[in-house]
Amino acid sequence: MKLSIVATLYRSAAHLDEFCRRASAAARKHAGDDYEIVLVNDGSPDQSLGLAIAWSERDPHVIVVDLSRNFGHYKAIMTGLAQARGEWVFLVDSDLEEEPEWLEPFAALLQRDGGDVVYGVQKSRKGGWFERLSGVLFYKLFRTVTGLALPESATTARLMTRRYVEALLRHGEREVFLAGLWLVTGFDQHPYPVVKHSTSPTTYTLRRKMSVLVDSLTSFSNAPLIGIFYTGAAISAVAGLYLAYVVANWLCFQHPPTGWTSLIASIWLLGGLTISFLGVIGIYLSKIFSETKQRPYTIVRQVYPSKDRPCGRTPGGRAS
Repeated sequence: MKLSIVATLYRSAAHLDEFCRRASAAARKHAGDDYEIVLVNDGSPDQSLGLAIAWSERDPHVIVVDLSRNFGHYKAIMTGLAQARGEWVFLVDSDLEEEPEWLEPFAALLQRDGGDVVYGVQKSRKGGWFERLSGVLFYKLFRTVTGLALPESATTARLMTRRYVEALLRHGEREVFLAGLWLVTGFDQHPYPVVKHSTSPTTYTLRRKMSVLVDSLTSFSNAPLIGIFYTGAAISAVAGLYLAYVVANWLCFQHPPTGWTSLIASIWLLGGLTISFLGVIGIYLSKIFSETKQRPYTIVRQVYPSKDRPCGRTPGGRAS
């Protein structure tokens, strides 16, 4: 198999027919008849699964991987990559914000410069001022805390070689921050400037953005734990100096310490820091708890058509 195109489905019914037509045309132009389109249904509540199955019945190149429930975008992507069999794997979103036709310039760059990955980078980040500002702050904070130079405004769309995909799939953690995994997998990766369209409102609310931020930082850095130690050490040093001042003041000047306001403020400050620090530790413990349970990464309910397609193939070399 020369080429695999991988896409996930979640509320994708409105765009699925056009996506399949355009993806098929792009694949035929690049690989002739030696290609497949792997569609992963991530528990979509609309008619995406039915439309995808209908495409698989009409077109033998279309493979539908139906997950038992919604596991999340990143895990669905990794499951689709595990099912892909092509020597080249083109990952792209099915909502048409990313164009299937990007396959051609990505392949041209990969053939010209070599390497293992060509990924899209937005010339100008789409969305309103809040989406753009929060994106900039996220990348700056991630780089500062983790020390990893995460490409800014990178898209999901990317063309990858088989050896890179196999290396990526060796990551078996359950708490997935896929942009970080793309980076730490290594190999020679090249950016390609693209214009990402806006076909639907973003589903990334402020709460979800904060969740992604916490997950990404705690998955790729122990800096928050180290920060707790140094903050505690600094508070202890300041408290020790203040205690020495109070004792010296009482012994030398017979002035007992006063000021209930400062005392209560100190208690509230230390109480808040204690609760926050316990929360950070709790996040890391919850990740350890999640990883050690070794629950299935995703569960594949059925593959259409099922011929030569084991339902249990998942990332990290584990069966679902």
